Amino acid sequence: MVTGTKQTNEKMKVKRYKIQHSVDEYTFPEEAYIHAINFDEKYMHVELTDERVISIPLMWIPTLYNASEKARGTFQISQNRKMIIWDPEKSGINDEINILDYLGPTRTDETGSVTYASTETKKQVAEVKGKTKKR
Repeated sequence: MVTGTKQTNEKMKVKRYKIQHSVDEYTFPEEAYIHAINFDEKYMHVELTDERVISIPLMWIPTLYNASEKARGTFQISQNRKMIIWDPEKSGINDEINILDYLGPTRTDETGSVTYASTETKKQVAEVKGKTKKR
């Protein structure tokens, strides 16, 4: 089989750059709390208290996608600031959104497995860590 590429014995030159900042200088948020919510014609923009902004396509949430602009704006933020709640009596929308569901994986554990914040509690994470250390 002919691939049309030549094999060479030349070593590839790798350019190395000085690391400007240590990992300790970076911020890695561990919690996500809703600060403000705005809508445009395609997205729901959720601003978090740590200054991240998450833009969620309205097409992902049919109840919001099919709702009027006024109905979308009639929501409440839960007391723990992790849920957006629409009361069907006030807005005609019957939906609740947990912001953790839209953050994706939050970390990898010692084995390299990805864990999701919305499916585990801190107690469950501590239990799993305790079991892996005993082995």
